[in-house]
Amino acid sequence: MANTRQAKKRARQGEKRRQQNASQRSTMRTYIKRVIKTAAEGKAEAAQAEYRLMTSMVDRLVTKGLIHKNKAARHKSRLNARIKAITA
Repeated sequence: MANTRQAKKRARQGEKRRQQNASQRSTMRTYIKRVIKTAAEGKAEAAQAEYRLMTSMVDRLVTKGLIHKNKAARHKSRLNARIKAITA
């Protein structure tokens, strides 16, 4: 437990940031699931639109340092491959 004023403040800030990060991470996962769902349904145009939204979201989280750039690249690559498999 934090004893000093500054330690208490840092604990409050840390908790607030943890909740924001969890929310953003959850949103990212939702965007990824939406791409997977539309791709599974065979809707190429809709999947491409969802992919564009997901890409911007994931890239934003990379710049904020929430996820690693390689993780973002892996997600984008795999989902793009799914969409290309539908169109082919």
